[in-house]
Amino acid sequence: MTPLQKVAASFLCALFALIVLATFLLPAHYARQFRDIPNAGPSSAHPLGTDALGRDFLARLLYGTRVSLLLAPAAALLATLIAAVLGSAAGLLGGWFERIVLAATDLSLALPWLFLLLVVRAMLPLDVPPLVSVVIAFLMMGLLGWQASVRVICAAARGVRDSDFLLLARSSGCRPARLLVRHVAPNLRPLFYAQFFISIPLFILTEANLSILGLGVMEPMPSWGNLMRGFEDFSTLSTNPWRLTPLVLLVIVVMCFHLVLPSQEVAQ
Repeated sequence: MTPLQKVAASFLCALFALIVLATFLLPAHYARQFRDIPNAGPSSAHPLGTDALGRDFLARLLYGTRVSLLLAPAAALLATLIAAVLGSAAGLLGGWFERIVLAATDLSLALPWLFLLLVVRAMLPLDVPPLVSVVIAFLMMGLLGWQASVRVICAAARGVRDSDFLLLARSSGCRPARLLVRHVAPNLRPLFYAQFFISIPLFILTEANLSILGLGVMEPMPSWGNLMRGFEDFSTLSTNPWRLTPLVLLVIVVMCFHLVLPSQEVAQ
């Protein structure tokens, strides 16, 4: 790893350690309102001030970081599992099954993914408990975010379809399911890991977009997305510039993920 990659990896590790310890570091509960000091500036009691409802901004930032950085990997894991099953099976079996999977993938990729998520979310109840909104966001991103990985995995599975070890396994009477689990998947495991890590920053940005529009994680539970919903009030930002912290963290984290897993290493 280059020095820059080591710095990026160290920052991500420190951030994940921070969200694990967030419960012990919160200056107050993220939903507690100090109504006598709305939009307060930094102080010893509230290091990043309070929001318009008097809630401690540092507490909401720490908890929102936990929500965003746990939600995105969970959705990436679900999407990668779906892509691994569909792509590996399509590449191994070939024929009509591969054509159907790739046609469905091309159709999905032709649709604007964010607008598709917005349509699906708008069809669901909007007045849901915060925890339910997290589960809905996780399922939407995971179930609708597998398309790009399918093509990559299918091409890799197609490359090992006619390899000697698979021909030998077929000749010994292995069923397709056993071939997939015992022979194809282990050889594609590094690719699965790469697709998983590549998907994480994409889902971090997706959650932020959904929550900014009010269709992701619902109040009072914080996330980076709904913490940035106050950006439309420019006067608040000009007087309280520390409110930009979620945006700064979002940009840095996405950049760090791309630095840690550069495209040339994924290709290898």
